[in-house]
Amino acid sequence: MAHAYTPGLKVIPCTLLRKKRLLPIPGKVLVELGQEVSALDVVAQTELPGKVFSVNVANRLSIGPDEIKNFMLKSEGDTLKKGEIIAENRPFLKWFKTTIESPVAGTIDSISLITGQVLLRERPRLLPIKAYVKGKVVEVVPNFGVTVESEGTFIQGIFGIGGETTGEIAVAVESPDEDLAPEDIKDTYKGKVVIGGRHVSLTTIKKAIEAGVSAVVVGGIHDRDLRQLLGYDIGVAITGTEQIGLTLIVTEGFGMIPMAEYTFKLIASRNGEKASVSGATQIRAGVMRPEIIVPGYPKNVTQCKKEQGRGWIEPGDPVRIIREPHFGVIGTVASLPPELTRVGSESRVRVLEVTLEGGEKLVVPRANIEVLEK
Repeated sequence: MAHAYTPGLKVIPCTLLRKKRLLPIPGKVLVELGQEVSALDVVAQTELPGKVFSVNVANRLSIGPDEIKNFMLKSEGDTLKKGEIIAENRPFLKWFKTTIESPVAGTIDSISLITGQVLLRERPRLLPIKAYVKGKVVEVVPNFGVTVESEGTFIQGIFGIGGETTGEIAVAVESPDEDLAPEDIKDTYKGKVVIGGRHVSLTTIKKAIEAGVSAVVVGGIHDRDLRQLLGYDIGVAITGTEQIGLTLIVTEGFGMIPMAEYTFKLIASRNGEKASVSGATQIRAGVMRPEIIVPGYPKNVTQCKKEQGRGWIEPGDPVRIIREPHFGVIGTVASLPPELTRVGSESRVRVLEVTLEGGEKLVVPRANIEVLEK
């Protein structure tokens, strides 16, 4: 039977997950190999150097660069408070006196007798790395971090914004084709991961932010609402660093698209349980998907799936189109023609035929789809 290799979007009731939690620069690992950790436990931390500020002391005191040490009240390495005097002149007439205050709290990094400038550095900022998921430390990378292993439900979305967060799952709608309306957002949802159905509006998102919701997971969103929420168009860069007050994950695509029934039922089966959520997304090279992870076995599951899928696609497999003009559309593979086909860009590529729910058939480049793995 014909088949093709393709990336997959995973919706798995229970699987073995490993998450690397690494610092960007060397620091200190705070946990040990084999230790059980919770999602909010800090597993490693480091100090990020503070910003550097330049003060031209020679220019401000009208002296030569090689003279500034005679006018400095502080030396290299000294700590400073914001507004503290670091240098001053000593004129015969006191009303001609000039003082130079530190614009920041920090330390004196260097004093240059060549340029006459003093470099001040803000205090270092502590950067902690949390475990993100509840599990066991199975690998320690000295000075950088750990790998945390966990078994649980793993669901990938198609697009997301916002960083990592945690919270109890709260299913706010009755069915996957029901919109998440503003009145569905309750005050009791503060700190929770709210699950919607078909669509979430900008008004609903703003109300969720006001209510202190940790994350919203829904089938679709209009691109215009996303643009208004962020204030700019999303390009091809990685998302996940947006500071909007919550994390948003779209499981199906842009528009009013009901959440896949299988996905909705799986999330609903973990209602009330603690989940780890990340909105980080990158569609192109180095694919990264937004995700929902619920540690532990779901109901009626006694063994976790260890393999991560067969890695290829065959006729009959459910797929999602991940490029315009049919972005987010779900269908079933009808056939995999072996010959190269000319597409709209005038390129000749391998394609596949996708049958939509209504019976319509589309011919799509194989690179423009992903398999929905269950």
